[in-house]
Amino acid sequence: MHTTAGERIIIRGGTVGAPDRHGLIIEVRGDEGQPPYMVRFDDGHESLVYPGPDCVIEHVPHAG
Repeated sequence: MHTTAGERIIIRGGTVGAPDRHGLIIEVRGDEGQPPYMVRFDDGHESLVYPGPDCVIEHVPHAG
């Protein structure tokens, strides 16, 4: 998984009925866009995330 700061991440709910968690990647700590990522979730909580198969990155198109 590769990403850059400013892109969004979605972590799917782990059980039936569990809500998805959405957040903004504010820092990429791995080499060349690799995890871990510092994420600010929409509820304001910040956490270091090592994404698993339940994660989706929303890549933002770059102008240029």
